[in-house]
Amino acid sequence: MTSPNRPLSPHLQVYKPQITSVLSILHRITGVGLGLGTLLLAWWVIAAAAGPEAFATAQGFFGSIIGRLLLLVFTLALFYHLTNGIRHLVWDAGYGFELRTVTISGWTAIVATVVLTLIAWIAGYAVRGGA
Repeated sequence: MTSPNRPLSPHLQVYKPQITSVLSILHRITGVGLGLGTLLLAWWVIAAAAGPEAFATAQGFFGSIIGRLLLLVFTLALFYHLTNGIRHLVWDAGYGFELRTVTISGWTAIVATVVLTLIAWIAGYAVRGGA
């Protein structure tokens, strides 16, 4: 009953990525990543409660290259999700829908993510005594 010449639904290959679409997809990905990262956080807390041997194992993992990389990605995801979430709250209040404002707020979220991540890691490094 349908025409063979009927247009297909738009696909990612049809659209040029825009900052709004990319940041929306990234917001969803970071939300999932934070959920998974929370499992690692739970492991660390449970290991601390389980005793010195279990905690040393967890600390060894988080101190490794892979562990530190995961912590860095988790920190980036946390601050991106936070800053972009604030952006969404502003939208929920009915503000910031002008194209220029959307673009500026998107780039602001990205810059704030990087700055907040750097501050957190520098502060963490300083607290550890530079080790």
